[in-house]
Amino acid sequence: MKTFRFMILTPDKKLFDGEVQEVIARTTEGDVGILAGHAKYAAILRTGALTVKMENGEVRRAAVAEGVLKVSEDRTTVLSTAAEWAEDIDPDWAERSRKDALAKIEKAQNEPDRLQRANLKLQRALNRLSVSGHGTGTIQTPKKDH
Repeated sequence: MKTFRFMILTPDKKLFDGEVQEVIARTTEGDVGILAGHAKYAAILRTGALTVKMENGEVRRAAVAEGVLKVSEDRTTVLSTAAEWAEDIDPDWAERSRKDALAKIEKAQNEPDRLQRANLKLQRALNRLSVSGHGTGTIQTPKKDH
């Protein structure tokens, strides 16, 4: 299978730069697959899993936060606010982050900006847990007494 150059960049690091066979990313319009020779393309990424079939055929997954996917003639690039390989995710830290986000959601019900930030934190934590194989990725919000 033909390969193409692929990069994953965040504000803090270059997570990957190398040849791959295929990339599957979660966009706002749904999942998209990229192979060598793909037409020029750009899409907004949602928080989700990124699946990469490496040059040697190995399949790796990464947890990616919101960002942009760009396909040009000579490379495909993911620019994301955060990205990490599944094997690098600390599931205990991700679980603590999930619980912290749920607590913040509970406290921010009447504050839209804080609620939005807490929901983004929850999405990222659930994504990390799901990609690392330590969660289902489903959102379980706390029950309220009425």
